Amino acid sequence: MEIGSDQTPLSIWVVSDGRTGMENQALGLAEAVQRLFPSRITVKRIRWRSLFDKLPSALKASWMLDLSSDPTEPAAGEAWPDLWIATGRATLPLSARVRDRSGGKTLVVQTQDPRWNPAAYDLVVAPAHDGVAGPNVLSITGSPHRVTADRLAEGAAAFADTLQTLPPPRVAALIGGRSRAFDLTEAHAVELADRIAKAVEAAGGSLMLTFSRRTPEAAKAAITARLKHLPGLIWDGEGPNPYFAFLKFADHILVTEDSANMAAEAASTGAPVHILPMIPLKPADKFARLHADLRERGAARPFDGSLESWRYEPLGETDRAARAVLDLVAGARRGSGVN
Repeated sequence: MEIGSDQTPLSIWVVSDGRTGMENQALGLAEAVQRLFPSRITVKRIRWRSLFDKLPSALKASWMLDLSSDPTEPAAGEAWPDLWIATGRATLPLSARVRDRSGGKTLVVQTQDPRWNPAAYDLVVAPAHDGVAGPNVLSITGSPHRVTADRLAEGAAAFADTLQTLPPPRVAALIGGRSRAFDLTEAHAVELADRIAKAVEAAGGSLMLTFSRRTPEAAKAAITARLKHLPGLIWDGEGPNPYFAFLKFADHILVTEDSANMAAEAASTGAPVHILPMIPLKPADKFARLHADLRERGAARPFDGSLESWRYEPLGETDRAARAVLDLVAGARRGSGVN
C-alpha cells in the first residue's frame, strides 16, 4: 500500500444511480480509501432516459443519459479523476469506457459482479457469494459499506438520550421486504413479529426497529402493530434516520435474509447477528453462501427464537478492499515512473 512520497490528494469520483444501497457501496469504499490516504471525493449520480434504460450496456452512449444526471466527464479545463469507483448496472457502460476516455489516467474500480466485460475495469470488488473470479477480482464477504466505529458514534449521538436508557439487551431489527428472491407477506410478517416479541420479552430487553424501502406496507403495519408495546423505538421513516444509532447501541441485531448489505453491515459491529427467515420465491443460493460465510466467521446464526450472545471479530472487508485499491494506485504510479 506504499504509494510513494507524493502525498497529493487522490481525486475520486463515486458513481451510481443514486439509490442509497448502491451509492453506499461505492461511497463506503471511497471513504475507506480516504481514511488511508488524502483524497477528494465527488459523488456522481446518473440515470438513463427511459427509452434507453433497458438497452444492453454495450449499446449505451453518454448522450442517452437523463438530463438530471451529473456530468460523467470533466468540464473544460478540469482533469479526469485518479479513481472512478462505481456500483450498479446503470454505471457499467460508462465505467467500461473510462480508461480509454481518460487516456489511461483514471483507474476504474467496479463493485458488485459487473457480468459484462470484466477486463474493462482495473479492479472488481465483488461479494464472495457471487462467485466472481478473475485476475482483477477481489472477493470480499458482503459488499463495501459505510459502517465504521466513528460513523456509528456520530450517528448514535443524536439518539443517545432515547436509546442509551433502554433496558438491555437492546435488539435492533432490520426488516427488508420483497425482492426477486424473497417475499414478506402480511401473514409471515405477523409470524416474525411474534417471534421477535417473544424473544425480547423473555430477555426483558427493548427493541429498535427499522424497515427498508422494499418493506410492503401491509407487512410494515402488521409488524408495527404487534411490536409497538415493547420498550424502544420504531422508526416510521420520518425525521433523522437512526440506522447507525441502532447498530451502535444494539446488543443483538436481527436481519431479514433478503439483504446482503444489511447483514454485512451488521457483522461489522461485533454484535451477534441473527438471520430472520423470509418466504423464498426462487432458489437463493448466493444468500445461503453469504450466510454460511458469516457463520464461519462467527458473526451470524439463524434466529432460533432466543437471544443467545457470542463474540467474534468484526468484519473489516471494506478496509481490506481500500488497501487493494491503494495497491492498485501504487502499482500504476510505479509503472508511470511517479513517486
